[in-house]
Amino acid sequence: MYSDIGSSVVRLDIGGKKFSTTIDTLTHREPQSMLAAMFSGRHTVCKDSEKGYVFVDRDGKHFRHILNWLRDGVVSNLTELECSELLREAEYYQLLGLVDAINEVLNKKKEGDGMDTELTRTDIIKCVQSEKVRLRGVNLSGLDLSKLDLSYVDFSYACLKNVFFSRANLHCAKFRDVDAESTIFHNATLRECEFTGANLRGALLAGANLQSANLQDACLIDCSFCGADLRSAHLQTADLTNANLEGANLEGANLKGAKLNNANLKGANLQRAYLRHVNLRDTHLEGAKLDGANLLGAIR
Repeated sequence: MYSDIGSSVVRLDIGGKKFSTTIDTLTHREPQSMLAAMFSGRHTVCKDSEKGYVFVDRDGKHFRHILNWLRDGVVSNLTELECSELLREAEYYQLLGLVDAINEVLNKKKEGDGMDTELTRTDIIKCVQSEKVRLRGVNLSGLDLSKLDLSYVDFSYACLKNVFFSRANLHCAKFRDVDAESTIFHNATLRECEFTGANLRGALLAGANLQSANLQDACLIDCSFCGADLRSAHLQTADLTNANLEGANLEGANLKGAKLNNANLKGANLQRAYLRHVNLRDTHLEGAKLDGANLLGAIR
């Protein structure tokens, strides 16, 4: 346990890469993050007996950029691919300030690229002022639609690759069969949305409200749902391979026939969830709540 909060030196081993920093750096800028919680003094942290390194099983490639953010509050000058990789690490460590900062950097890069979209953000704002908005089959790739009220909009069959929906209100919106690969839904309201058959591979939905959303048959490979609200969500036959659902609330969710190969459900709430005959053998369920879950025939 780290009890001397402040300037105490911390040695970290991130996937084999060694780093040294202080407790103050890890806890000051992002006090609600996983790193801050680890070194808050409230938890026992396992250290290497010889050199005192704390091991974290993540790729250490971009961890220096995370430390720079925690020290200076600045995102390093990175390529778009590197930003995307750093975004995934920031989301894992629950560094929400860094997540927002990376999204801003990526958005500026998209604007500079002048992607061949059919509508602009201004066009969308004008559209949503009408009663019924249908953007079915439209190419909106790379647009920044964050913080807009897009409730009840029909995006079915649209190309939504790399769109920024962070903190947008998408209550009851339709995303049937959309291509939304790598799209950002961070902290968005997606209650009762329809994502049937959608491609959401690599999408970021951390902190999103997906209560009662319909994600049947959706491709959710490599998606991040950290801390998301998926209560009563419909996830029948969805592909959640390699998805990160750590700390997500899946109470009462229906996961019949879902693929959960290597999915991270650590600390997730699966109370009263329907998991009959689901293969959980390669699923990470440490600390998950399974009270009242239907696990009849589940493979564990």
